[in-house]
Amino acid sequence: MVEPQSRDVVKALLKQVAADGRTALTAPEAKQVADAYGIAAPGEELAKDVDAAVAAAARFDGKVVLKIVSPDILHKTDAGGVEVGIEGAADVRASFHRIIDNAKAYNPEARIEGVQVQQMLPSGPDAHEVIVGAVTDPTFGKVVAFGLGGVLVEVLKDVTFRLAPVDADTAVGMLDSIGAAEILRGVRGGEAVDRWAVAEQIRRVSELVTDFPEIAEVDLNPVIATPEGALAADLRIILAEGEQPVRRTFSRDEILAAMNRLMKPRSVAVIGASNEEGKIGNSVMKNLINGGFAGDIHPVNPKADDILGRKAYKSITDVPGEVDVAVFAIPAKFVPSALEDVGRKNIPNAVLIPSGFAETGEHELQQQIVDIATEHNIRMLGPNIYGYYSTWQDLCATFCTPYDVKGGVALTSQSGGIGMAILGFARTTKTGVSAIVGLGNKSDVDEDDLLTYFGEDENTQCIAMHLEDLKDGRAFVEAARATVPKKPVVVLKAGRTSAGAKAAGSHTGALAGDDAVYDDILKQAGVIRAPGLNEMLEYARALPVLPTPQGDNVVIITGAGGSGVLLSDAIVDNGMQLMDIPEDLNEAFMKYIPPFGAAGNPIDITGGEPPSTYEATIRLGLTDPRIHSLVLGYWHTIVTPPMVFAELAARVVAEERAKGNVKPVVASLAGDTEVEEACQYLFERGVVAYPYTTEKPVAVLGAKYRWARAAGLLT
Repeated sequence: MVEPQSRDVVKALLKQVAADGRTALTAPEAKQVADAYGIAAPGEELAKDVDAAVAAAARFDGKVVLKIVSPDILHKTDAGGVEVGIEGAADVRASFHRIIDNAKAYNPEARIEGVQVQQMLPSGPDAHEVIVGAVTDPTFGKVVAFGLGGVLVEVLKDVTFRLAPVDADTAVGMLDSIGAAEILRGVRGGEAVDRWAVAEQIRRVSELVTDFPEIAEVDLNPVIATPEGALAADLRIILAEGEQPVRRTFSRDEILAAMNRLMKPRSVAVIGASNEEGKIGNSVMKNLINGGFAGDIHPVNPKADDILGRKAYKSITDVPGEVDVAVFAIPAKFVPSALEDVGRKNIPNAVLIPSGFAETGEHELQQQIVDIATEHNIRMLGPNIYGYYSTWQDLCATFCTPYDVKGGVALTSQSGGIGMAILGFARTTKTGVSAIVGLGNKSDVDEDDLLTYFGEDENTQCIAMHLEDLKDGRAFVEAARATVPKKPVVVLKAGRTSAGAKAAGSHTGALAGDDAVYDDILKQAGVIRAPGLNEMLEYARALPVLPTPQGDNVVIITGAGGSGVLLSDAIVDNGMQLMDIPEDLNEAFMKYIPPFGAAGNPIDITGGEPPSTYEATIRLGLTDPRIHSLVLGYWHTIVTPPMVFAELAARVVAEERAKGNVKPVVASLAGDTEVEEACQYLFERGVVAYPYTTEKPVAVLGAKYRWARAAGLLT
């Protein structure tokens, strides 16, 4: 921990920089901050004239680096304001004058405070340039970065990110999370860098930005990492402009109380209910009634006495008793006044189907309803949504087609179109769902609210979320970390670039502008990130079906050599490992395989084998405790037709699971159209199977492994 007096030094310095109307610290100011926070940097002095530069260089042993010092020149190299390897009084004088001239040519209006004379850092095969930085991400707040540094940092982009602050162990782990990790461990006889010294630079930077939220970006580039330590050759610090708005937040208990009433209501009112076919208010009423919702349904329409056989009320305030949810099916311009009535009625949840708010540029109208909801303590879902389904309550509060197949998958989407794709997929694949929820503009209720609820919901086994952004990335991470140990969370993040990158003033800021921050931090949270919509839906459908693996040993049993090769590639691509089959297990498999087949891994039983060969090898794979997961590759033959294979595989898996041999089994079926029925049969009986693909079943297995690791369940 930094001493209070050191923190006070930085506080006073940053206050002075802000008072000067500046957002960037000069190099000497950044050095003061580094010294206060123990960020290791080489010796340096500010020279205001050429004689002072010569004298400063003489006090350092060996060569020096000269850098322009100007609050108006942020990227010194671009201005020709950096010269390295300078030695001797004559060279120092010449370098000083060149740097000043270059700076004036680059920006004639720049205020020049002098030249920084810095001790030359070590070089050679054991000295590596890395970058340590921090940035204020619009989604996740303070984020620290580490990667390969130097002039190519933005080209190579070999960088990893973590939420700040980080502890020492997390910081050390960042060194192993970049592609060039092996270089830092020492290659071709080279020595490894001092990992703890590098990690300490990361940790101290994270502590700095956590202590001072007004710091927008920190950039240590390069940090020279050697076997003896790590020194920051250049330190850039940028302050934020203006204050960030404070978001309305809720405690976990408050979230659960509100979401329980939203997802398990006893009484629902429909504002804008209608008898007219084609109206949204008519569709919502029909879906609620025909869906079998057992609670009270109250239509609200000032121009009707009854709607679909139910007494209609002129205003929501006229509805008798308590109401848990008010569903809005009226034009956007009428929403504020109706929402005020909802607040007076003390209804805790509003579901806003209408569009015409921020998504069409009507930001003031959306802010108006947010303010009303805040005043009356209403939680709002939407606006601009298709509604929501809570199947275990027989609740279909939507204008879309109804869906009533109950199951363990909860699905959310920010987009109405994606919501309909979810619905169609669920229907086609007979996926049982616990809920489907539209989020739309997310004026209030968002992913972390629903994740908190679904994490505790006894009917939900897996959560899958399509999102375009996160309003509060840290709240989502907190909810995910609480949920992942209990059930998988799958995320499809749309949009792989960030407008924030355009305003980045440092290398770290530029690097954080792409998708890497989302990718690393979602991984930190234990979330399974799906590359596309179909993958998200398949993961959601399959993960509850697959048992949790107990170890890393994956074995392929295939009737086709070509499939075996492709399945092997897919296993490596998805972060799993093929088991190195021991000799005794090889011999055991060879008892069932013809002489022209092959044991090893993949185990190739060849395509002409009868059902008994499939059965014997699958059973052996399930009973040997050294094997943790099975991948089956089936090839359509007359000897073992698709449904024969499906029935025997499902039976053997069921028999062995009954004996306690519970392992994940996935299958790839190649053949004529009959394999489609066989796959459906297997899927319904606990074997995740797909026709015409070797990639999908392995990707699903890989997703299960990623969750098991994140949940701490993989022994």
